[in-house]
Amino acid sequence: MSVVINTNTSASLASYNLSNTNVNLQRSLNRLSSGSRINSSYDDAAGTAVAMKFNAAIRRTDATLANVNNAISFLSTQDGVLKNADKILSRISELATLAQDVTKEPADLTLYQNEVSVLQEQLQLMMNEEFNGITLFDAAGAAGATTLDVVTSHDGAQTVGITQADFQTLANTVDAYDVSTNAGAVAAVTAIQNDIESLAAMRAVNGAQQSRLTFAADMLSINKVNLEASVSRIQDIDVATESSALAKYNILQQAGTAMLAQANTASQSVLRLLQ
Repeated sequence: MSVVINTNTSASLASYNLSNTNVNLQRSLNRLSSGSRINSSYDDAAGTAVAMKFNAAIRRTDATLANVNNAISFLSTQDGVLKNADKILSRISELATLAQDVTKEPADLTLYQNEVSVLQEQLQLMMNEEFNGITLFDAAGAAGATTLDVVTSHDGAQTVGITQADFQTLANTVDAYDVSTNAGAVAAVTAIQNDIESLAAMRAVNGAQQSRLTFAADMLSINKVNLEASVSRIQDIDVATESSALAKYNILQQAGTAMLAQANTASQSVLRLLQ
C-alpha cells in the first residue's frame, strides 16, 4: 500500500463509523428516555401511519363510549319516571277498587275522585320530564314511539335505537277515569289493568334497551383495550432490548473514538521517512 499524506482513508472510515455509532446512540438514548420506539416518522414510516390511525380510533372510541353511557343514563332516567308512574297507576287502581264498595255514599266517592284527579294531573306533568333538554317521552302522543339512534361504533357504522316511549297515550287514557260513580269505578278497574300492562311493556322495552347498550359499552371498552395494545406493540419500546443496544453503541463509540485517534496518528509515521 502506498504511503500518502494528503488522504487518510483509515481516519475517514473511522470517522464515518463513529458518526453512525453516535446517531444510533442518540436514537437509543431518545427511545429509552421517551419510552417510545417511534419518536419521528423516520424511525418507522409505516408504523407511524398505522399508529396515528389507531390513536384516532381510540379517541373516537372514547367519545362513542361516553355517548353510549349518556344514552344509558337517558334510559335510566326514563325508567325512574315509569317506575313512579307505576306507583300512581297502582294507587288509582286501588282507589277505583275502593270506590266499588256498595257501602260508600256519593260523598265518599267524590273524595276518591279528588285524589284520582290529583294523580291524573301528576301523570300529565311527568310527561314533560327531560334529560339534558331532550324529552324522555313522545310529546306528540302519536301511535308508536319516537326512536333515537345511538351510535355504538367508533366508525359510526353501528347504531342502536332507544325509545322515547309513547307515554302521552297512556296518560290520556288514565285521564278519562272517573270513580265518582260506582259504574265509573267498575269501568276504571277494567281499563286500568290494560294500562298497567302497557306501562309494564314500556318498562320491559326500556330494560331491554339498557341491556343492549350495556353490552355495546362493554364491546367499546374491549375494542379500546385491543387498540391500545396494538399501538403499544407498534410504538412502545422494549426496554431490555434497547438497553442492550445502548450498551453496544456506548462500547462502539469508545472504540470508534480510540480508532479515529489511532488513524490520525498513523500518518505521522511518514515523518520518519523524511528524517
